[in-house]
Amino acid sequence: MIQENLKTGKKIYFASDLHLGFPNDEESLVREKIFISWLDHIKQDAQHIFLLGDIFDFWYEYKYVIPRGFIRFQGKLAELVDSGISISFFTGNHDMWMFGYFPEQLNIPVYYDPIELQCNDLKLLLGHGDGLGPGDHKYKFLKKIFRNPFCQWLFGVLNPNIGMWIAHTWSKGKKHKKMDKGLKFYGEKEFIYQFCKDYEAKNHCDYYLFGHRHIPYELDVAENSKYINIGDWLSHFTYVEYDGQELLRKEWK
Repeated sequence: MIQENLKTGKKIYFASDLHLGFPNDEESLVREKIFISWLDHIKQDAQHIFLLGDIFDFWYEYKYVIPRGFIRFQGKLAELVDSGISISFFTGNHDMWMFGYFPEQLNIPVYYDPIELQCNDLKLLLGHGDGLGPGDHKYKFLKKIFRNPFCQWLFGVLNPNIGMWIAHTWSKGKKHKKMDKGLKFYGEKEFIYQFCKDYEAKNHCDYYLFGHRHIPYELDVAENSKYINIGDWLSHFTYVEYDGQELLRKEWK
């Protein structure tokens, strides 16, 4: 569990699914600059920023090599951390191969699974959302392979030029197919929502915050519990903020 005591006049911010690198460097850079403008806007009152996965469309850390690009974004994160703002990074299904670079170079902890956040009197469960709930057995099987240390080592043996080309080709192909089909909202059949219902039956949380689905929406989990999907920074440019009184989903224009 993460413990956070919100100071007077400070806020906590949540964002996910920026997919830096998609669909090409030019369009990605536009979104990167928009996201940095948001970070510049919130730094005046931000106490903690939670990035809930798929910030990169693909990320794999070799021992001495990290993915090319996104230098403005990384520099801004370093600036914010150096100024005293806490940042936490959750991996998603596109950037799960993060290891020591962010903690060691940027002082940003990386989380691989959902974790509870206790902020003042509010209790939240945070995560990216991939692989949760019932169904989706094909992806859950692939996720076990992708997170297996031996399989990660095998990929790391590849020359970075080859490995990154394979990964980007596969990642962008799947993303284009999903976007061409369109994103469908399944209401209470949403698999993350089903996970929240099961979790709530055993352990109460006031809010469940996830990304992954790219659709900003809210559903009541119980009488005093709500699931919020943050949305994305591909189409919606949405985020969530908590000021100690209200937790609200907003759009950055």
